[in-house]
Amino acid sequence: MLQPNPYPGKLIIVEGIDGSGKSTQIDLLAKWLRAKGVVVYFSEWNSSPLVKSTTKLGKADKMFTPTTFSLLQATDFADRWQNKILPMIKAGAIVLADRYAFTAFARDVARGVDRDWVRTVYSFAFQPDLAFYFRVPIEIAVERILTGRASLKYYEAGMDLGLSENKVTSFRLFQQRILDEYDKMVSEYGFTVIDGASSVQKQQKLVRQVVMRLMDSWQPLSIPAMPTAKKGHTHRNPLTEVSHE
Repeated sequence: MLQPNPYPGKLIIVEGIDGSGKSTQIDLLAKWLRAKGVVVYFSEWNSSPLVKSTTKLGKADKMFTPTTFSLLQATDFADRWQNKILPMIKAGAIVLADRYAFTAFARDVARGVDRDWVRTVYSFAFQPDLAFYFRVPIEIAVERILTGRASLKYYEAGMDLGLSENKVTSFRLFQQRILDEYDKMVSEYGFTVIDGASSVQKQQKLVRQVVMRLMDSWQPLSIPAMPTAKKGHTHRNPLTEVSHE
């Protein structure tokens, strides 16, 4: 089990298979919260500079086994957690994460890695204060992905698993495995399920309603008002510059 969050900040994450629309929703949420004057820090999966070159090399040469891939992703997460996410939670900010440990719980297990082992690897992390799961039928997700890009990448399509020689078929089968793992975690980790097939506006309205309930019982860290600048001078507020890694 993940540890409860003991600090003043809040952790809100989104999960879902590729093409679920989660990234659009968390981007809209971030803009809405910042417009309300809330200090927000955003983090996304596989974005640590510590392992970026290794990941790029390993993918290019198709060197990864399911376990080595799992450990590399865990290293990426641990680096972002220790140096970015945790300090912001301690400071009282809202941390928004596009994918969290649950991505590893779904993808790594879909690749055949032991379920309990993966959970143990990430046991240092906190249980999110809100975990949104954007559930979408596999065919809709696949259509969105194939429409939005020229081609599928090797590991993205799950070609390392030998599910099919056809990339699209392999992608569909791999994503179905991941979807099955997410569905198993809904009750285990208390996901708030959002219909990823509904309109963007309807999804965002539901997300904001849930977040507002959280904020009703907690005073978020706000961006302090800056003194009025003298003519010809502009004050910079460093808190407003907290954004992407």
